[in-house]
Amino acid sequence: MKLFTDLTKNVEFLKKELPSSDVNFRSIKAGDKDGCIIFVKDMTDVKGVGNLIITPLHELKGEVSDKTVSDALYSPEKKQTNDMNALISEIVNGNTALIIDGFSTAFSFGLKNFEKRPISEPPTSAVIKGPREGFVESLPVNISLMRRRLKTSDLIFENLEVGKFSKTQVSLCYIKNLADKTLVESVKRKIQNINIEAALDSSYISKYLGEHKASLFKQVGNTEKPDILTAKILEGRVAVFVDGSPIVLTVPYRLMEDFQSPSDYYSSAYSATFSRLLRLISVMISILVPAFYVAAELFHLQLIPLSFLITIVNGIKGIPLSPSYEMFFTLLIFEILNETSVRMPKYVGMVVSIVGGLVLGETAVNAGIISAPTLMIVALSGICLYTVPELEQSFSNLRLIFLIIGGSLGGYALLAACAGTFIYLVSFENYSTPLMAPYAPLVKEDLKDGFIKNDLVDVHVKPLSLKRGGKGKIDKGEL
Repeated sequence: MKLFTDLTKNVEFLKKELPSSDVNFRSIKAGDKDGCIIFVKDMTDVKGVGNLIITPLHELKGEVSDKTVSDALYSPEKKQTNDMNALISEIVNGNTALIIDGFSTAFSFGLKNFEKRPISEPPTSAVIKGPREGFVESLPVNISLMRRRLKTSDLIFENLEVGKFSKTQVSLCYIKNLADKTLVESVKRKIQNINIEAALDSSYISKYLGEHKASLFKQVGNTEKPDILTAKILEGRVAVFVDGSPIVLTVPYRLMEDFQSPSDYYSSAYSATFSRLLRLISVMISILVPAFYVAAELFHLQLIPLSFLITIVNGIKGIPLSPSYEMFFTLLIFEILNETSVRMPKYVGMVVSIVGGLVLGETAVNAGIISAPTLMIVALSGICLYTVPELEQSFSNLRLIFLIIGGSLGGYALLAACAGTFIYLVSFENYSTPLMAPYAPLVKEDLKDGFIKNDLVDVHVKPLSLKRGGKGKIDKGEL
């Protein structure tokens, strides 16, 4: 819809479309013409409106035109539009609008001013050495953090909008000639096709970026640290910033990413290798030990060493539940305690965790409801699971599936399930990138930054397992 040339009609229409009490309509005079300034009070720099708009307009004398008004206003973010819907969008986004009687176009000025959380170290990526800056909920601040690290004209940001009501600003970030053009277009198309009422966080967007809707495993990477994101887009990935969220999404995603820690790159190669192998072993313990323990108790007692078997028999004596139900019950208690500690206020949550973990666990063992070996295995599994916190949800579900199979069908079925899961992971691709790369398929050059990490001076080639600018999938000659 086009703007009216009559100021009264424009103001009446805007008041009808923007009836909220925090939208201010301020009448002004610009030379020989009447005008009106419209802005959202709590999102606008009111002092800037006075200095950059109202004061220059009051100084105009005699007959004025749109060029005269434009030349008199010095705001660096100045736009002109004759579309009413575009003008309303500018106002609700925190910009200031100016309409003048007799003009067929309106002005908008970028004078946003609202509270922002200060830049701080993200709680999910704490490091002993290295940068401590983290992304915040403000999109302009997050973009500036990237611009500070990559001072090149090849760093590209493309702005999109998602959400019928939220009109959330989404920005694609990539490096020209490093990111594959097909990948960029594919991500952009997926975001443009999102049809939801509101996108309140980057997790809303991530659901639409995966190519396999029913997958148990992650398909989109994420980070809260600018230094990590810088390294990822230098490898040819595309980042997705969402206004209002401190978590930035990255595609394509490889499973190996979540076994890598920011501190790995600020410590020696030996220390990083040990840490990564420790995370891998911990994850295997977390997923498999509960299921194999139950399967051994029910189907394969002969596989348990005699001394350990005697300990187990003494521990389960008088326990009313079967091994499967006992393990499920203990896992349920652990998950309830975990959920409670997250949802409760910070200091109360710590008390609940201590009371639940020590008092409740010890009481349950002494009362003969659960056995000590089961409690120890569940506790060990829970601790090991959080060595790779980004994959906690996926591996927790996988642990439950394996426990059901091991408790129902035994160890051989459990081994078959492990093999099936491995085959699924090996064949899984997202944006033409294998999930298990660089191990399946084996990309020798990329192994320098795998579970065994080489020194930083030896890792100078961008991962060959990712799609590169101008290329498709991995070339066989590079394996």
